[in-house]
Amino acid sequence: MQITNKIHFRNLRGDLFGGVTAAVIALPMALAFGVASGAGAVSGLWGAVLVGFFAALFGGTPTLISEPTGPMTVVMTAVIAHLVAADPENGLAMAFTVVMMAGIFQIIFGLLRLGKYVTLMPYTVISGFMSGIGIILVILQLAPFLGQENPSGGVVGMLRSLPDLLVNIQPAETFLAVVTIGIIWFMPARFKRLVPPQLIALIAGTVLSFVLFSGQDIRRIGEIPMGFPAMQAPTFSLDQLRLMIVDAAVLGMLGCIDALLTSVVADSLTRTEHDSNKELIGQGIGNLMSGLFGGIAGAGATMGTVVNIQTGGKTALSGLTRAAVLLVVILGAGNLAGMIPLAVLAGIALKVGVDIIDWSFLKRAHEVSVKGALIMYGVIILTVLVDLIAAVGIGVFVANILTIDRMSTLQAGSVQTITDADDAVLIHADEKRWLDEANGRVLLFQLSGPMIFGVAKAIAREHNAIGDCDAIVFDLSNVPHLGVTASLALENAIQEAVEKRRYVFIVGAAGQTKQRLEKLKVFQLLPSQNLYMDRAAALKAAVNTVFPDLHEPPLDADASIAF
Repeated sequence: MQITNKIHFRNLRGDLFGGVTAAVIALPMALAFGVASGAGAVSGLWGAVLVGFFAALFGGTPTLISEPTGPMTVVMTAVIAHLVAADPENGLAMAFTVVMMAGIFQIIFGLLRLGKYVTLMPYTVISGFMSGIGIILVILQLAPFLGQENPSGGVVGMLRSLPDLLVNIQPAETFLAVVTIGIIWFMPARFKRLVPPQLIALIAGTVLSFVLFSGQDIRRIGEIPMGFPAMQAPTFSLDQLRLMIVDAAVLGMLGCIDALLTSVVADSLTRTEHDSNKELIGQGIGNLMSGLFGGIAGAGATMGTVVNIQTGGKTALSGLTRAAVLLVVILGAGNLAGMIPLAVLAGIALKVGVDIIDWSFLKRAHEVSVKGALIMYGVIILTVLVDLIAAVGIGVFVANILTIDRMSTLQAGSVQTITDADDAVLIHADEKRWLDEANGRVLLFQLSGPMIFGVAKAIAREHNAIGDCDAIVFDLSNVPHLGVTASLALENAIQEAVEKRRYVFIVGAAGQTKQRLEKLKVFQLLPSQNLYMDRAAALKAAVNTVFPDLHEPPLDADASIAF
């Protein structure tokens, strides 16, 4: 793959067409997410323009389309709801400040070159988190879908209010929402390739609202301010500052994950390689500018990115074109957008929520791994009913603990004590000879593979099982990495052997393993001639040391290489 992130005009037609097509898709989504977040449609539009423009200009994925997304909108909704409830006068301004802070976090992540670590999470956790986000987005659209205002209390409040919402359903608005979903869901594929179903649903739903329900009070977006937005001064509240920082960190991290996962999709389609750290900086600048001018947070959007690539976009010029088209729409067609019914936007957002849910893995997770399925379901429940941070944190912790336990169990099999050539271990003929002559008085303590902290228990177990012997050869030839906990367990085994007046030999310690043992001063416990790089030579030396009268002196001039 090649890394390419420069803007050029050699693909002008493809970039322009890709940008225009992506803008057509972005318009209904930006309106829907802006309304769903509680900040208003205009905030969704400016978020789409500002995040998209600056992320394309400064990012590291040429074809990435950035805008408000479902996952970011869910977090943004919670941020706005809490801050407005805590401070009705300044809550929305503080929410935009959280978006700026999230952008700053993303810039810091990029400058610290943490891009390659952001997406290092188990798929079970990512799947559960995204499915939970999708479920939240669906639940939060139930009230506008039924033609009513969202109740307070977030997801739990919505579920508690559901019986009342059903009793007071507004049939006209619900009909418009159902028609919207129907158009998006059942529009033939051949037509979807020509025009986005979301745009058709947006136009059809708006037209039907005037044709069929002209005499009814249909809730609509309302007036969208024309012209450029006013700058939002950063607003803080000492009482809410700690929560604002936590929300910004969550929003920033989610944006990083969302963007970089989409960048991977873009790489697979374009056969290029994105710059993760540069992309995080671009996303951060985009969110910083969005919050500064009253836009909601955004990230890399998979749908827009795929459409951009499929319609010819190859450079960041496509993303800049998309932002420019949306800007023209905002400045010139704000009055038309104000006529769109909220129920239509609820239908669009609800369908996005359904699409976010990882149905494919949900259907077969239990077949792949029961433990993995339980982790995924647990993350979904925590995401929907408890807290996003708790969901990811607990999910990653449990998944890592299970992985470490599994890896430790597998690796424990590579810690063996060998007293004779009959053990199920492959050894050379000369090594077999020395073990046979030792007659059980020399023990080969063999470690193989990376020794992580979970293997320390196996080292201690094998060490405690050592019976009566006169010499121990610790073979580290196949240990590329020796963790701190495992090295301390090995140090303890060597120290105890020395205290029991057993001869101790170490074979094959090199690289990081040797450095770790040197820092622990393990080599100072042994005579320098007991350090070898060849296992056969070490076994020979051990046998000759235990039985000095049977063989020649243990060290030949060319038999081994001491450290």
